[in-house]
Amino acid sequence: MGYAIPSEIVFVAKRKVFRVSASTSRAWLEHYSDWTPHTLDYGDKTIVDYYRNNLRVNANKSATYFFGRTQTYAELDTQVRAAAAGLKAFGIRPGDKVAIVLPNCPQHVAAFYAVQLLGATVVEHNPLYTAPELEGLLNDHGARVAISWDKTASTLEKLRSTTPLETIVSVNMVDAMPPLKRLALRLPIPPLAAKREQLTSPAPNTVEWSTLIGAAIGGDGSDLDAPEISQDDIALILYTSGTTGKPKGALLSHGNLIANAIQGKAWVPQMGKQQERFLAALPIFHAYGMTTLCIFSIYLGAELILVPSPQMPLILDIVKKRTPTWLPGVPTLYQKIMDAAEEKDIDLSGIRNAFSGAATLPVEIVERWEALTGGRLVEGFGMTETSPVLTANPMNGKHRPGYVGVPFPDTEVRIANPENLDETQPDGQPGEMFARGPQIFQGYFGNAAATDKTFHNGWFRTGDMALMEPDGYIKLVSRIKEIIITGGFNVYPAEVEKAIAQHPDVVDVAAVGRPRQDGSEDVVGCVTLRDGAVLDPEGLKEFCRERLTRYKVPRTFYHFEDLARDHLGKIRRHQVRKDLLELLEAKA
Repeated sequence: MGYAIPSEIVFVAKRKVFRVSASTSRAWLEHYSDWTPHTLDYGDKTIVDYYRNNLRVNANKSATYFFGRTQTYAELDTQVRAAAAGLKAFGIRPGDKVAIVLPNCPQHVAAFYAVQLLGATVVEHNPLYTAPELEGLLNDHGARVAISWDKTASTLEKLRSTTPLETIVSVNMVDAMPPLKRLALRLPIPPLAAKREQLTSPAPNTVEWSTLIGAAIGGDGSDLDAPEISQDDIALILYTSGTTGKPKGALLSHGNLIANAIQGKAWVPQMGKQQERFLAALPIFHAYGMTTLCIFSIYLGAELILVPSPQMPLILDIVKKRTPTWLPGVPTLYQKIMDAAEEKDIDLSGIRNAFSGAATLPVEIVERWEALTGGRLVEGFGMTETSPVLTANPMNGKHRPGYVGVPFPDTEVRIANPENLDETQPDGQPGEMFARGPQIFQGYFGNAAATDKTFHNGWFRTGDMALMEPDGYIKLVSRIKEIIITGGFNVYPAEVEKAIAQHPDVVDVAAVGRPRQDGSEDVVGCVTLRDGAVLDPEGLKEFCRERLTRYKVPRTFYHFEDLARDHLGKIRRHQVRKDLLELLEAKA
């Protein structure tokens, strides 16, 4: 496992003192839990290998739980193989892209692994995206087949003529529910009809999921050929953006995703030693949910409790009937669960392990959560490009409030001098966080220039300003990329600003994050208006709803006579945000 040089060791030579930095000595290894090795064996297995191994061992164990209906791994495999055969009949071959545009549901899990069995690549998309948001992505990756929520199918239908998309497979989530719930949702009772309308809608001109997995298209997949797949092959493409707002498809290999799952298992105490239930309140179309839930569950043979959207009544009902043992999430999710549970007098004990990301985790939430559950809650950090977890607080009681912890096993982090990227900052001094490890992505799809820009001499540039303490703990200072994190989702200012700028009354705009007490942010718009125009926040929000997914729509708008700019006239978002916070503080 190697020997870590203590960070306080110094060398004296010719009257000069050289202090070994925490990054050089890997001082963080001293804080690892007893059960976490310093280095791990990642082998050569792919996602498909782990899928088959799990099926062999856990065929009769529960794979998914959805609104009260369980599905064993053997039953899941029946759908996976049939879907793979159907996709193959549609011409999908190794290396091809298949778009998945689904909320959390059993069909989503089956679709993901069906594509993997073919040696093809999944491209995940948010099912709430609008046609303009999806059009550029579909044109970029070129998928000919999309597996979509039936309520999203009409959005995709608009894009057949402007993208390579040919075939849309529509999924009715209601089909995966227990028979009695399906029957109830068909009754002509207004509340039930309204609920059904939220879950499903007609999807003409599509191939229904039930047809895809039926015998007519590809058969049951029992004789499906197994293509050769290696850890270097790309399993997943997830789109991310920087300050430009231009989407970039992060290429995640089988090796990247398996490595992060192996690292995660080594980090969490007793993970997999007993029956595990994973609550999937995070969307699995996001890197965070995909690895920590969808892939992690197959890797460990856990039951995946799928929640299409994190509604508190549904989550509390699950906690009462089927207490999860693993709950990755964001600070706002834990806050809402605790508030709702205390209001309804529901016991949260038994949730053994929870992992928080995407926003700063307040110490008050940690203390309250651990008191109510008797389990652990720690904060970590990651990005789409890192599969996604890069650092985490140890789960041995050494978690440090305000810090994103220490690097995962076999992960190196250094803090680079922004003025000279080859230099490492002294301990405690902020700089740009660089990283390397087995979970670092393979580059951006079809974008060599962006790939070259995001790596420096083999190190991945996170774009985040951070500092490393002498003992190896890492603290985020600010975001170079100015991404706004709201409810666990990344919102890119340029994308929001582009939509707002189309309004005839808006002259200039800056989209910034307004801090919330739970550590995340609200998206808000700071605007200057044409002469004679009056600020109409509700009207601007309605205008944005037609162009942006709901979580990207600004919570409110603020009128400025002018916005802070640099010497070239470019709006300085960081200064605009500072000006806004000063304005709000003065009004408080």
